[in-house]
Amino acid sequence: MKLQWASNLSSRVVVSVLAGLVLLSNVPPAFGQDTCVSRSQPNPIAQQYPDVPTGTLNATLAILPISLEAARKIIPSKWKILTKPYRALLPNLPADKYPVFLQFALDHDIQVAAFNFSFPDFNKAAFSFPFLDLLNDGYTSFTWTPSQLISSSNLAAIAGAEMYGQKVYPANFDPQCDPYRFLPGPHKRDTYSKGSSVAVNGSNPNTFVEIQFAPLPNPNKTPYPLSFYKNITNQPSFGDGVTCNQQIRFFNTSISQSPFSPKFVKGSISAHLPPMGRIKKGKGLDYFGLKLDTAFIEFNELDCRSLQGYDGFPGM
Repeated sequence: MKLQWASNLSSRVVVSVLAGLVLLSNVPPAFGQDTCVSRSQPNPIAQQYPDVPTGTLNATLAILPISLEAARKIIPSKWKILTKPYRALLPNLPADKYPVFLQFALDHDIQVAAFNFSFPDFNKAAFSFPFLDLLNDGYTSFTWTPSQLISSSNLAAIAGAEMYGQKVYPANFDPQCDPYRFLPGPHKRDTYSKGSSVAVNGSNPNTFVEIQFAPLPNPNKTPYPLSFYKNITNQPSFGDGVTCNQQIRFFNTSISQSPFSPKFVKGSISAHLPPMGRIKKGKGLDYFGLKLDTAFIEFNELDCRSLQGYDGFPGM
């Protein structure tokens, strides 16, 4: 995969920065930046890539293997599922299964260093559908993220997601300024996160995502290797398919190395976030996942065809 360093990158960044400043300038006082302080590590690549938006994503990822039949009912029929690449990455996945992935994350220390511009942290949770043939070329893998929960305090982040045609549910998160918190007592190694929609114009859709994950005793027992997570988190993404987002996540910076190395986990998910059906937690319904922190570069509102050719992790 080639990085899409567009020739008009500087002007694109200026537009993005100005748009962000305009949005933030119109945020009502009641929705100002949270006063709590995140424990996430600072952005390690801001000075290395000063002219582009960079940040960190401290996240819990989880894989939900659903039937291909169910996936095809959820995913619009105009976008085919590319089964070959994910079966190559997951040879033991049953032939009739498709890997939906959940990301519950904190976007942290987002900045464009050259412009001395920073963007407030925010939490988000979403189910995404990878390996889709958006370009109908039978090769390039894209990820569809149709809806998200996003911190209600960050109106600019909400507007940014809606720009791609995503359905955004403004939400409150527990914890508020971190991607997860450790539970007390006998489950002190477990991490917990919850996002719940808030009422908008007097109406609350009661959407939510709640997760609890514990370290996997034997990391070799995970059915989803690190290479799979690298692939799906680096696929170009879209909402309605009009424009695309390219977020390049780095797995080789200081925040992804010991003592912050990715950790395989297993745990429960309870959720109601359309278009996914309601997910209930219960005995025998645990999911495998990965807890990780990665730095990223992000390019917004790209022509999706300019991203043609992605078939795997770009090697960072």
